[in-house]
Amino acid sequence: MTDPLRILCTEILPWRLLKDRAEADLGFPVEFIEQDFVTAQRTAAMEPDSYDVYDQCFHNLDIVWHWRAIQPIDVRRIATWDEMTDLARSPGTAAAHRGLGDAPATRLYVQPDSTLSASPTGRISMLPTVHNFDSFAINAEVSGLDVDREVTSWAELLNPRWHGRVALVDEPAIGAFDLTMALVADGRMKVRDLGNMTVAEIEEMYSHAMDLVHSGHLAPFWLRASEPVGRFARGELTISSIWSPSVVQMKAQGLKVRQAFPVEGYRAWHGGLCLSRWLEGSRLDMAYAWLNWFLDGWAGACMARQGYYMSVPERVRACLDPDEWDYWYEGKPAARDLPDPDGLPAIRAGELRSGGSYRTRSNHVAVWNSTMDEHNFLVRRWTDLIAAADSRPARARRAG
Repeated sequence: MTDPLRILCTEILPWRLLKDRAEADLGFPVEFIEQDFVTAQRTAAMEPDSYDVYDQCFHNLDIVWHWRAIQPIDVRRIATWDEMTDLARSPGTAAAHRGLGDAPATRLYVQPDSTLSASPTGRISMLPTVHNFDSFAINAEVSGLDVDREVTSWAELLNPRWHGRVALVDEPAIGAFDLTMALVADGRMKVRDLGNMTVAEIEEMYSHAMDLVHSGHLAPFWLRASEPVGRFARGELTISSIWSPSVVQMKAQGLKVRQAFPVEGYRAWHGGLCLSRWLEGSRLDMAYAWLNWFLDGWAGACMARQGYYMSVPERVRACLDPDEWDYWYEGKPAARDLPDPDGLPAIRAGELRSGGSYRTRSNHVAVWNSTMDEHNFLVRRWTDLIAAADSRPARARRAG
């Protein structure tokens, strides 16, 4: 019996819903090794023999590529390569460079000297797949606000009216951007390059963050996407950093949450698939089969129902009901109740996706998730911040 293809991944994709269909289509077993972001990155870099395919985001590439944990991907073996959006693969377009930080094309192509850059070659570091444009969510029912009209800036995360009911994601390459954009928007600090902050800027962000923790403004941080769902439902949170699957899950539970469309722009991310450096022969062939299956449409349609976009949208369109395509990609009102990835009603008839169409949202990026030059310093400061938040008295944590 063939050993399963081992895919190292995180929780952000609905792997449980892909497994049976993938195995039936591919003819071999698939095993998903799910870990949190930080652990998965460490495993990918230090234990490349423990997985075959690594699913993560472009801002994680610097570390795994530095350790030579992954091997280049031959674009000639990717059936849909020429169908990909400019946002994913074309460095020469405005869209590909829109936003600061680690835009995917900037580290996509493998050069003859094994460095990564935006200069096209026949080999890539990571196959661009799912992506999205994130901000923060507000419980519209609890807040009593028309989120689309009254919540227009990242500065809302710092608004005293939400004291103790604000949470950030515990991931330095993500949460630090959300907080810094809020601080800059609120006029509390200035940043030369949001995608590549200096030590002094990180230190200033950290100082503000510690004040927000000690004052009780910030509630405990969250690590997994399911955590804010429960905390919104229990009334512990009114506003929080958010990922699209969490929003859809809350909508399926009847919570009236809304993702903000901040004037400063989204924090964007782009995921992809990497090949372990140890792959060769038949197992390498299996991995390429998985890469091609993943982009063939069905998986992308499944993930569209939790709010994600795929780098080959026309393949996804062929696998979505027209009403679903109109809502998720075109930004039109839902013509009927639409399902989440599990088939449960989540989007109610008449509802509009916050931010509008794919074109509108992709043209509104402030910064991409990034690994800064001072990433190690950022991680140390972020670890200190989380430790301070975790050490708050239990009563303060509950109130926050």
